[in-house]
Amino acid sequence: MWITLQLTLGGALLAIVIAVVLGLGARVHNIVVRGLCRTVIEFFRGTSLVVQLFFLFFVLPQFGLELPAMVCGILGLGLNYGAYAAEVVRGSINAVPAGQWEATTALSLSKTQTMRRIIFPQAWALMIPSLTNYLIHMLKGTAIVSFITLSDLTFHTEQLRVQTDTFFAYGVSLVIYFVVAYILTLLMNGLEVRAKHRLGRGEPLREALSVKAPNTTVAAEGGRSA
Repeated sequence: MWITLQLTLGGALLAIVIAVVLGLGARVHNIVVRGLCRTVIEFFRGTSLVVQLFFLFFVLPQFGLELPAMVCGILGLGLNYGAYAAEVVRGSINAVPAGQWEATTALSLSKTQTMRRIIFPQAWALMIPSLTNYLIHMLKGTAIVSFITLSDLTFHTEQLRVQTDTFFAYGVSLVIYFVVAYILTLLMNGLEVRAKHRLGRGEPLREALSVKAPNTTVAAEGGRSA
């Protein structure tokens, strides 16, 4: 289980960095940079994650670069899902209203200041739901790392099934995956609430998590008027 969590969290951190870099790079005016970023995105989206893992673990050592299995797993997951998430980053930035860009021009903000202070915070709130989906997909995608000798949750599940000669282990594995995915979803939902609140578009995280009493004022007034 610890291997699965390491792969998921490590891969997610790498993926978000790659996604932001490629997503921003795919929007620049420099045709060389934009073309390079688009090529990287399409390459990792258009090739199999299994083949990418095999390349990192089995092929690179032939060129004198031997990486630990865990590093190969995190790199493979991060590059693959980062390429997909890059499109989410690019699309979310493009979804920010044009008036926001025009306002920053009037304020004489530099491009870096505009992106860091105005545009990206709004885009971040928009992209979190889609990034949550990719995070859950990555959690499930860790099941294939046993191909490169990593003993993840799925590998141990199969080992337990062989030893006990029952299929009960698969049910336990399903429950564990569900619980971890649900916890990750709650954490990402918390990030979304916080991001929207900082933009003035929602309630604080503490209020969102609190159990609110039902509003009986309207019902009471309705009863008196009747």
